[in-house]
Amino acid sequence: MKYKIGLIGCGTVGQGLLEILDKKADDLKRDFGFEARVVAITDKIKGTLLAPGGIDIKKVLAILGAGKTLDAYKPGKKPVAMHPLEVIDVCGADIIAELTYTNIKTGEPATSYIKSALLNGIHVATSNKGPAALHYKELREIARKKKVQFRIEGTVMSGTPVFTLFESGFAGNAVKEIKGILNGTTNFILSKMELDDMGYGDALALAQKLGYAEADPTADVGGFDALAKVVILSNVILGGDIRPSDITPQGITAITKQMVVDAKKEGYRYKLIAGTKREGARITAGVAPQKLPLSDPLAGVMGAQNALTFDMDLLGKVTIQGPGAGKLETGDAILQDILAIHRDLR
Repeated sequence: MKYKIGLIGCGTVGQGLLEILDKKADDLKRDFGFEARVVAITDKIKGTLLAPGGIDIKKVLAILGAGKTLDAYKPGKKPVAMHPLEVIDVCGADIIAELTYTNIKTGEPATSYIKSALLNGIHVATSNKGPAALHYKELREIARKKKVQFRIEGTVMSGTPVFTLFESGFAGNAVKEIKGILNGTTNFILSKMELDDMGYGDALALAQKLGYAEADPTADVGGFDALAKVVILSNVILGGDIRPSDITPQGITAITKQMVVDAKKEGYRYKLIAGTKREGARITAGVAPQKLPLSDPLAGVMGAQNALTFDMDLLGKVTIQGPGAGKLETGDAILQDILAIHRDLR
């Protein structure tokens, strides 16, 4: 089956998805009977490109890799200036990949883009935590009424599967508790403080130098990134109705090198743990540093890796581990959602 794909946002993740669609085109056609034609790309910095017959992905990647805008795709022609909502209306896409920046306070403008696509009968796959954390149930209901899909695999652990596990491998299990490491930056910092005997400031500076942390690292070290993800898990998997404003996260800024050293001597290791638990009809969630015994599977997760432990009624405790960020890793999450849509339509 052939699908017309539109990208709203073409930063790191969008370009990762384009690379995958280009590199894996033959494999996807052979193994899954799936063919993608990218018909639209719009990005507030890189511009807009519409091509109903399909965009030359290699050419786009070369242009963007050279630091140019999408206007260079058709030199000599007047640049296309369109609002993303207009692009969604006119591009004719079967699937929209919504890949704009995350706004955890309002979920905008991504929520409006997603809502518009769903109302137009277009499937949506997104890695954006804002709409998923703040408006998941509303968007899911719109998708149900319009008989399309709203998929969010990339919002919690990048390409490491979470939600697809519950559609297949964990189907039939009731989840009692989910807890884990959902921010690779803080896990990297804590790992460096222990293994390389670094102070918090030095470890943070290294994380920034390596690109794990932003110049303003508050979202990571303050626990707000992990907060958005645990809210999504609470609402999607446990069926809760929690908002980010319901939880006050504790980050790692108060963790000192001495605390890390003392914990190690006691047989423990500090991790920033995001957790959510169902007790009857009540769901409680939080984000805070915890001293975990070294026997805990989460204690052995080092560096920028993410991990989650699920406590279920049939399987008991199952831990998954993998990358929680990255260009190709998150691009792969979008691909997995697109392929899930494809399987259902077949």
